Amino acid sequence: MSRPGDPAPPPGGTPRTPVLADVAELAGVSQQTVSRVVRGSGSVARRTRERVEQAIAELGYQPNAAARALVTRRSHRIGVVAASTSLYGPALTLVGVQEAARAAGYSVTVVMVSDLLPATVAEAFQELRGQSVDGAIAVVPEDASQAAVAAADAAFPCVLAPGLDGAGVPDAYWSEVAAAREVTEHLLSLGHRTVHHVGGPGDWAESRARSTGWRTALVEAMRVVPRPVRGDWTAASGYRAGREVLAAGATAVFCGNDHMAIGVVRAVTERGLSVPGDVSVVGFDDVPEAAYLNPPLTTVHQDFTEIGRRCVRVLLGRLAQRVVEPGAVTPGLVLRASTGPAPSTPRTGGRAPTPPAAREPAAPAP
Repeated sequence: MSRPGDPAPPPGGTPRTPVLADVAELAGVSQQTVSRVVRGSGSVARRTRERVEQAIAELGYQPNAAARALVTRRSHRIGVVAASTSLYGPALTLVGVQEAARAAGYSVTVVMVSDLLPATVAEAFQELRGQSVDGAIAVVPEDASQAAVAAADAAFPCVLAPGLDGAGVPDAYWSEVAAAREVTEHLLSLGHRTVHHVGGPGDWAESRARSTGWRTALVEAMRVVPRPVRGDWTAASGYRAGREVLAAGATAVFCGNDHMAIGVVRAVTERGLSVPGDVSVVGFDDVPEAAYLNPPLTTVHQDFTEIGRRCVRVLLGRLAQRVVEPGAVTPGLVLRASTGPAPSTPRTGGRAPTPPAAREPAAPAP
């Protein structure tokens, strides 16, 4: 069955392969505009580009890679070096990379690495180099990886998603410091005297950015800055950190991601306390489950898919020897039911020993 926008089948009923003119007609633009989008040109308005990319996806349009390779002397293949996609952010970033690359007529070769040690990341880039990729995108957020990324950038253009401090490689980034400040200021506005912080690993750039925004907001408000407790992004580490900050008297906790916030909420309820009546909890990332927790989690929404798309645009700009400024993707605070006014009286519940049925959950298997 044909759909609106599908190219008309020739006599005999066999659908023909969609061509550039079909995309232009469906998107309501000129063929030259479609060509600029496919080439990754930065001279196309965002909404127009999105219409063209949607038309390409609907029609299943595929530029003639062989013909383009003869003209441009390129493989029209983008490489990606990525750590495990079990984490929500990196997984969606890869989706964005694949969508934008496909719309621009590029194929994607992904090399997954089991760890982010410099030697492992360097081997992954060497593997991509052997496949003659035109450029690469690195989804490797630990500091230890930055030397390998910078070395690879000397061989072919690379882009970071997100950027690592001091790597000297172009990146697509988001305003995480500003978002973390907004979270902290929101909690202070609810009457909390200070805000405790459960941060991610210290060797992740995103983790440091979120901690910086939290600390800056407290210092500017002339509030006590509690010692941050670091986790490893998992709910189990958030649970352990939650018990620690509760022992320090926390009434408001800002967590470096939603999964750690889930662990903190369990630690709070285990103590016989309530969220947000006794302790307000905020996460970061806005994972799909966040809106369905009990209570629904206040968090920061991140458009990871858009980060992936922007990485492709920056990389295609480098391949065309022009600068594409991606701009920051600004996260937005999503207010839900896990935050509320500071308790008016010292809390009295939750001092009993943890019951046997509520022991610390085992860490997930790697």
